[in-house]
Amino acid sequence: MTIFDAVVLGIIEGFTEFLPVSSTGHLIVASQFLGIEQTSISKAFEVIIQSAAIFAVFFNYRDKFTLEKKDLWIKVILAFIPIGAVGFVFSHQIKALFSVEIVAYMFIIGGIIFLIVEKFFITEEKALIDNVEDVTIKQSLWIGFAQIFALIPGTSRAGSTIIGGLLVGLSRKCSAEFSFLLAFPVMGAVTAYDVLKNYHDFSQANLLNLGVGFIVSFIVAYLTIKLFLVFLQKFTFIPFGIYRIILGIILLTLA
Repeated sequence: MTIFDAVVLGIIEGFTEFLPVSSTGHLIVASQFLGIEQTSISKAFEVIIQSAAIFAVFFNYRDKFTLEKKDLWIKVILAFIPIGAVGFVFSHQIKALFSVEIVAYMFIIGGIIFLIVEKFFITEEKALIDNVEDVTIKQSLWIGFAQIFALIPGTSRAGSTIIGGLLVGLSRKCSAEFSFLLAFPVMGAVTAYDVLKNYHDFSQANLLNLGVGFIVSFIVAYLTIKLFLVFLQKFTFIPFGIYRIILGIILLTLA
């Protein structure tokens, strides 16, 4: 892996992690395009750039990481439990699903779902929850169950949680923000597990590449979170649905 590869993958991770387009799917496709083999070294690099995205959530929502917000984090942790349990039990089966073809199909399916949900989405703001702290325990659990679909490569963790949020009565903005916060325990658990399992691979990785990837991913993720919320004040998720369908068709054609 070169410095150029590290920058490209850092940008892709930072930009796609919190958008409903599947960061894992994009990284799989980009790695194949760049000719990067899926080895323990490349996996260590992915762990580093994903951890950078976690820090981006913290720095964007520092006011939420206090004891005063414990009720909010109880809901976030409850939403994390379903994917944590299913992911742990079926980890080997999930890894077997990683392929460009599956990513492409899930891009298309996810895109169609976004278009359908947006068509029937309640637009009256008074009928929607707009403050992430007002999300109920029941709603957080439903969002958590929706997140299980993110275990299929190409589905998108952000996409599944945002769809879950829209379906249980959250506004677009609130759905996105709950998805951001939910990324913290989900990605934190995945990163910690991968570090413990593959810690010896970090000593073999190029430290310069790791550092460049981390910094690029953090900066891009930090800015993406802010710009995404601005985007949702004026637009819907329809562009993401269309993008997913087009990219999925292109990948199937190339595959």
